[in-house]
Amino acid sequence: MALEIERKFLVAGDGWRAAAHAVVPMAQGYINDMGAMDRGEQKASVRVRIQGDEAFLNLKSRELDHTRQEFDYRIPVDDARALLALCVGGLVDKRRHLVRHAGHLWEVDEFLGDNAGLVVAEIELDHADEPFERPDWLGSEVTDDPRYYNLALASHPYTRWASG
Repeated sequence: MALEIERKFLVAGDGWRAAAHAVVPMAQGYINDMGAMDRGEQKASVRVRIQGDEAFLNLKSRELDHTRQEFDYRIPVDDARALLALCVGGLVDKRRHLVRHAGHLWEVDEFLGDNAGLVVAEIELDHADEPFERPDWLGSEVTDDPRYYNLALASHPYTRWASG
């Protein structure tokens, strides 16, 4: 069983930009929505993602924690495009910037479209209590705030937060 141990943070400032060594465009959507998860009708999100010239189908268990089950499968890009047309909610468009800092890889997601203005950084760890050095551009931790889940951003985008 694949486990993902991930922590998510808001980004404070642009200090990460100079350190980014790669940028990957991503478009993703969800076969299910946050409501089905909140009502307990489903226990995992089902995501379709095109990143660069590759595509993936991903299932991730729903837990308010930094450790979740995650299953990721490569699929043909044409299949991903067809599946994206079946997704509920909106598509999540972003640019993922890869940044190395103190022996760890940070993924800094700069959201576009309906989520423009939101920038978050994620770090995947080998174990839940693994220490890591916080870069100076790292802001508040939002790992346990479901509003920042990509699944939630698909149905309730960041640009609409002020309006409820």
